[in-house]
Amino acid sequence: MNHLAHALLSGADDGWRLGGLLGDFVRGRMDPRLPLPVQRGIAQHRAIDAYTDNHAEIRAMRARFQPPYRRYAGILIDIWFDHLLARDFPAWSDIPLLRFSDDLVQLLHRHDALLPESLRRFRAYLQAHGLPAAYADRPMIGRVLGAVGTRLTRANPLAESMLEITRLEADLDLAFARFFPDLQAFARAWHD
Repeated sequence: MNHLAHALLSGADDGWRLGGLLGDFVRGRMDPRLPLPVQRGIAQHRAIDAYTDNHAEIRAMRARFQPPYRRYAGILIDIWFDHLLARDFPAWSDIPLLRFSDDLVQLLHRHDALLPESLRRFRAYLQAHGLPAAYADRPMIGRVLGAVGTRLTRANPLAESMLEITRLEADLDLAFARFFPDLQAFARAWHD
């Protein structure tokens, strides 16, 4: 899953939510100097990623992508699922999407001292583009995929991947509808 989903699945606690966002920006052993709720949020982020990668619905969906997109199917699914989550946010959250999005950026500002430089740069990107709320806009997803593609070290087709997503769109929408409730249940159980 991508940033919006991780933040939503982290629950209402700021520490857990910050950890959910940090999960993509810290690697290896947990830094014991981080507050315990942040550590738990990072651990939950990692558990959610593992659960997602091994879920039958996601494995089947990755196999539907044609080369050369199949190699990047995990990235494409994660980002498209954040689009679907944002597009239908009232079905998944009582908090309006724009407020939720603004609160995430403010959370990152309040805890600036805990952020690695890569997350500070990403926070600036979020602000500049109105993310994650703008994930609801389909054209933004194409721009996000292109931006992700520029950060990868090898040549990749991410800038053109909306063609493949469009081909698989109905299947992706159905996969999300079947998968996300399972993921919510997993995240709730993990949190408890």
